[in-house]
Formats: sequence, structure tokens, C-alpha cells
Amino acid sequence: MSVIKIPIYRPHLNGNEKKYVNECIDSTWISSKGEFITRFEKQFENFLEVKHATTVSNGTVALHLALLALGISEDDEVIVPTLTYIASVNCIHYTGAKPIFVDSLADSWQMDPKDVRSKITNKTKAIMAVHLYGHACDMDALLSICKEFGLYLIEDCAEAIGSKYKGKYVGTFGDISTFSFFGNKTITTGEGGMVVTNDETLFDRCVHFKGQGLAKHRQYWHDVVGYNYRMTNICAAIGLAQLEQVDDFIHRKREIAEKYKFAFENSSIKFHGELPDVYNSYWMCSILVEKPEQREELRDFLMEKGIETRPLFYPVHTMPMYAGKFQKHAVAEDLGWRGINLPSFPVMTDDEQDQIIYHIKEFFL
Repeated sequence: MSVIKIPIYRPHLNGNEKKYVNECIDSTWISSKGEFITRFEKQFENFLEVKHATTVSNGTVALHLALLALGISEDDEVIVPTLTYIASVNCIHYTGAKPIFVDSLADSWQMDPKDVRSKITNKTKAIMAVHLYGHACDMDALLSICKEFGLYLIEDCAEAIGSKYKGKYVGTFGDISTFSFFGNKTITTGEGGMVVTNDETLFDRCVHFKGQGLAKHRQYWHDVVGYNYRMTNICAAIGLAQLEQVDDFIHRKREIAEKYKFAFENSSIKFHGELPDVYNSYWMCSILVEKPEQREELRDFLMEKGIETRPLFYPVHTMPMYAGKFQKHAVAEDLGWRGINLPSFPVMTDDEQDQIIYHIKEFFL
């Protein structure tokens, strides 16, 4: 088995992470109460320029909490791209609602607004816009559809902290939005997430549900079936230190993306770039090979050189638990069979990236 010399991702933890975590330990506030939770939430609100942000234990529960806050439940339908990480869809299933899959756009890889419009029924309650791999969705089109049909808009920004659409951060368009801080995300808390909204009622509902349904003014009295979705103070301390560096991280990831893009120009490899209205944070730098059969061959070749890669997400409608009804989503399937995520972490050296580019070109010679 090949030894991984260049991983797909490596977090950068050279800021105030240790300092803040040690402060947590010294204070003994290590669980779901403590000053770093509030500080992280407030700094996140300031970063996005939103009114409310609440920490949670991971990005998956952030989505589930957002759906609960909106009242999504049985007999409802939520439109979601099939080309996404499984959590986006599973969280819809958790509520008893039905995920309705839509195809992707070939140029941006994001959900196709025309297909969204075609899937709306009298049971549709919300659209979940997933900003895939750091590229923003067409928010003008999705907002217009939501307004026309009276639908909620949920933004899944797990992969897109710092990404912008027409100069405005993703996560600030929808009724409610979610973020993930898993170890491979642009900023990390190890495990963690955030729910943000400008609606005070939605915010209050999120806080209520995430804390075991604890009543606001009566100790140990619970008035709804709630969940333990809280973030720890230690995770928040790491998150705050990471957030202090987020602009530098994104700047470096965009430098890495530009180098990949330039390297693969005038070749059979297509790099996932950005459309004119979009500022891509490049959570992952991704390519498409020309033929599906080349994908695993190239990945195996790179692994032999010690370079870790990932396949693009497989369209969720092709997975056994969601494939009961046959569907075709041609663009998403094409992307899913040909796409590869390349290493793109902020502390990757120029030499490491040069090695990756060299071996990819070597494969196609």
C-alpha cells in the first residue's frame, strides 16, 4: 500500500488554537458553556454580517436543525441537488420530508434553477441550495423562484465559507443557512457547525431545539422534544482561532486554484473554476477527466506516487436508499463519474503542488 505523502487535506493550526484551548482547560469550561462559544458566534455574525449565529456539534445537525426550525415535516417536499454530499439529503429524510432531486449546471456544477422550477408541486416547502466545492449557486434565480412560489430557501454552505455571489457572502441570502467545520473544511473545529439567520424567531427555535428543548424561563423544564446539538467550548475556541485566519486561508486556496487552472489550460483536463458573478473559496480544487474510465486509473496512478485524491460526490439519486424510483440527471451523473478532487490545503507547498501537476501530466503523456 502506498504511503500518502500529500494528503487531500491538512488543517492549518498555527494560530491561536493552542492558546485558546489552554484557556478553556485552565478555566475548566470545556463543555457546552463558556466564553469561546459566544465569542465564536459573535465573530461569525460579524464576518458574514448577519444578525444571528448559533454553534452546533457538526454540519449535519446544523442542516437538521435548520429544517426543524422551519417546521419541515412529513408530507413536505424539499428540492435538493443530487450532486451533493449525502448529509444534505439525509437531513431532509430525518424530518420525514421527501427529498426531490434536481440536476446540475454543466458550467458551475451547481443546482439547475430550471430543473428546480420543473419539480415544484403543492407539497414543496423549501429549496436547499448547496454551494458545492466552494462555488455559489445562482442565487438570483433561486430567490426569484422562492418568492414566486412562497418557498423557504435553505443555504447549505458547508463547503463555501467565504464564497460570494455578486459580492455578497453565501449564507446571507436564504431564510436560514448552515456551515460545517469538519477537519477538512476551510476553517475547522475538529467537528462542528453553525446555523445563521436574520430571523429572530428562527434563531430562537434553533437555540431551543439544539439544547434539549429546554424552556427559556424555567430550569429543567422541557416543552418540546429537543436534541443535544451543542458545540463544546473547546471546539469553539479552535473555531475562533481559525476564523481569525479565514481570509488568509481563502487567499492561499485561490492561489493554489489559479496555479492548477493555468497548468491544465489547453489540455483535455477541465478545471472547476468560477463564473463571473462568483467569488469561489475553493474548498476543493477539482478537475474533470475526459472519459469516466480514466478517473480511477488516474487516481490509482497518483496514489502510487503518494498523492491522495477523492472522487467527486456520487449523485445521491444513484445510491441504494434513494434509488427506489429510477431517475436520470445527466449532467450530475457525468460530473460524478469524471470528477476528481485534488489536494488544496492552505499549507500545501509550491513543491507539493508542482509534484501533483507533474504526475497528472505524466499520466496523460
